[in-house]
Amino acid sequence: MSSPADHTTNAAHSSPTPAQEQDIVEAIVPLMPLVLPAAGGVLMFLLAFIAIYMA
Repeated sequence: MSSPADHTTNAAHSSPTPAQEQDIVEAIVPLMPLVLPAAGGVLMFLLAFIAIYMA
């Protein structure tokens, strides 16, 4: 009989993985100084447009 250790496999080492996985949040963080003011400007424009339209 063979021992249970002979039948174990390590799936983490058998599958190919990229050298370095990049997190989605870490990819977006450097763009925040540009994205936040732009989104704020668009939001203020839309709110002002709605206020003028409703008046």
